[in-house]
Amino acid sequence: MTTTATQDPRETPGAGRPAREHASSSGTAGASGAPGAALAVLPGVLASALAWTDAHRTRFALPDDVLEPHTQVNATLKPLGELAQLGSTIRRTTAPGAPEHELAGDLVAYAWEQLHEGALLLELLRAEPFAAYPYEIYAAFAGYGLRHEGFEALARPLTATRAWAHTEQHANRQLGLVNSERRVGVVTHTDAGAVLSRTWLGGLSEPWMFEGPSGYALTHTVFHLTDWGRMPDRVPGKIDGYLRTWLPAWTDGCLESGQWDLTGELLAVAASLPGPAPAELLDAVWPVLADVQHPTGCVPETGVPVQDPAPDPYPFIDCYHSTLVTAFAAALSLRSLRQTDARTDETTPGRERHTP
Repeated sequence: MTTTATQDPRETPGAGRPAREHASSSGTAGASGAPGAALAVLPGVLASALAWTDAHRTRFALPDDVLEPHTQVNATLKPLGELAQLGSTIRRTTAPGAPEHELAGDLVAYAWEQLHEGALLLELLRAEPFAAYPYEIYAAFAGYGLRHEGFEALARPLTATRAWAHTEQHANRQLGLVNSERRVGVVTHTDAGAVLSRTWLGGLSEPWMFEGPSGYALTHTVFHLTDWGRMPDRVPGKIDGYLRTWLPAWTDGCLESGQWDLTGELLAVAASLPGPAPAELLDAVWPVLADVQHPTGCVPETGVPVQDPAPDPYPFIDCYHSTLVTAFAAALSLRSLRQTDARTDETTPGRERHTP
């Protein structure tokens, strides 16, 4: 789920200053937001981002030549896989019967149809038995309950090879492969704890060494470790404490530089931690990101938000990922904050319990 290279908002053609000034003055991670500020904006942010995604679902459609060697995976299969992964998490995180729950499920079904219910992934695996990405895309569906018998029959001997166990890749990517194996239900090729210790996050790197690539490596380490926020208790105590300490500073830096996509991923990380939600952080940052979101629901990856009222103010490639991430982070944040409220209701004497 790596995104395109980030861009300094000051270099954005036609960029003005009002949105940056608003983001800097209306509340960042370095300043406390009003209690409940996140819950006030999150339902609208989630609904709007999903509505935009639904309205642009055909932009995720695969081309007829998707199996040809010249086809760019990052522009075709990658967006569709991200739609499936984040859509399935939103579906699992939202309440049955809620509009967002139903829409997220519909988007996952659309992605599965695009892959011919897994048959296209089987063709990819036959053509590239050395590649991990068909397996990782398939795992997003398998973890959701959508399976293809032929794909798994071929994948089983391939994932038992020495080459599979010794594929050379960054530690956070290897952790993603381990999580994919867990989702499919096979024995993992290595120990997740050993891989985690080799990541930037697992090493508790000096926090001032945080920058774009390490930021995305960090967020994906948490996503793979927790199965995209579904299992917060997999986060070790030392990493939990490290993240709670430094997420506010890192998020503040992303807001200052207009890195909205990475801001969304960091918010998803914050909402994937075990125990109580980091409410101060969520209350400070979510209103800023909500203000960045266009009225149509899309969110730019980077730069000064445009004021253009047009239905498509940004090119699809420059906003689809950040919009999906915003919806994903919003769903996780709502779950985390509501679970924290529920625990407080149950442990505070004389407090009347209610469900927002």
